[in-house]
Amino acid sequence: MKKNYSDLIKLQKEMRKLVTEKLLNKKVRFIGGADVSTTKFSKIGFGGIVVLDLENKLEFVDSSVVSDEIEIPYIPGLLGFREVPILLKAYSKLKIKPDLIIVDGQGKIHPRGFGLACHLGVELNCPTIGCAKSHLCGSFEQPPKIRGSKTPIILKEEIVGYALITKDNVNPVFVSVGNLITLEESVKIILNTSPEYRLPEPIRKAHRIVNEIRSLHF
Repeated sequence: MKKNYSDLIKLQKEMRKLVTEKLLNKKVRFIGGADVSTTKFSKIGFGGIVVLDLENKLEFVDSSVVSDEIEIPYIPGLLGFREVPILLKAYSKLKIKPDLIIVDGQGKIHPRGFGLACHLGVELNCPTIGCAKSHLCGSFEQPPKIRGSKTPIILKEEIVGYALITKDNVNPVFVSVGNLITLEESVKIILNTSPEYRLPEPIRKAHRIVNEIRSLHF
């Protein structure tokens, strides 16, 4: 993708118009977790999606990991252009397509309201949730460190996500809509998929598998 910075910003703003925040239109059983792993100074990235069964105690049902050259360098705020292409290739190889994908990254908690989870959700026309480990933008108050506690993240006078406690006595994760879901549904799903650890199981497992595969190559 040979585009300069201003081209990517313009394209991102146009794609932002395609994000839809609405109630899920079907029951969610198979939940995907998406993550990308890279090695410093290498142009090769490893993108993976893991699929778990929400109706059967988050049992593993499928996964796909692909490696490919990443064309765009890391640019803050434009991560989708760097990572979505490899995630689309991983998605295409899944035998069981997820009803929803949790992305290790931001959704609407983004300077232009179009983080990695939004980008992937628009490309796949699939419900997605952003669940990030760190705060990117917007203001919020720290929630009490009790599982289920949450406080809104405000950006440009709009609630764009929540700082959510998924485990007692740990720091929050940052949850926002990616596409085709509501914020309240997103929070519920993140809690339902985080029975033991701070991070939801789908992205925990995706993170582990992409790093395991990457370690075999470097």
